[in-house]
Amino acid sequence: MSRNLPLVVGISGASGVIYGIRLLEILRDLDIPAHLVMSRSAEVTLAHETDLKVADVRALAAKTYAQADIGAAISSGSFRTRGMIVAPCSVRSMSEIAAGTTTGLLTRAADVVLKERRRLVLMVRETPLHTGHLRTMTALSEMGAIIAPPVPAFYARPESLGEMVDHTLGRILDLFEIEAGCVRRWRGDAE
Repeated sequence: MSRNLPLVVGISGASGVIYGIRLLEILRDLDIPAHLVMSRSAEVTLAHETDLKVADVRALAAKTYAQADIGAAISSGSFRTRGMIVAPCSVRSMSEIAAGTTTGLLTRAADVVLKERRRLVLMVRETPLHTGHLRTMTALSEMGAIIAPPVPAFYARPESLGEMVDHTLGRILDLFEIEAGCVRRWRGDAE
């Protein structure tokens, strides 16, 4: 896969905006262009969970798009990408993607990734889940999406929240065959 192809990063309004921010930092450090779209709810969550401004987050991406820009490059299948990660992914965004009733660029871009049979990873951030959520996740999995809730790997013995976030994102990037260098890999009993 061409190293120049961008990876689309969506940040929705679910709690856990740090996943999207840190993902952008990792991609920047790896020289992989990130094309960012944030929902309006993500901007609100950003203010609640961090001291960063929206402009700070946008500055981490190679290209940014407004949520209302339905004519953006990432809204078309002819614009080639590596795929998309929604980090975090709200249940609302997940549901829109599953139903194909996209109301903004974030869910439209995800819909395009699915229709083009590219990799779509949704870091769904909700708990507990009811049967409707689970059915929606199943439908998305059947369409080709990967549902990857940000669940910490304690075997890695993280010493900080940052290490937990990095390990999780490293495993997400593994799905795109991108080595981020932040995964403590399981080696069995030898360790």
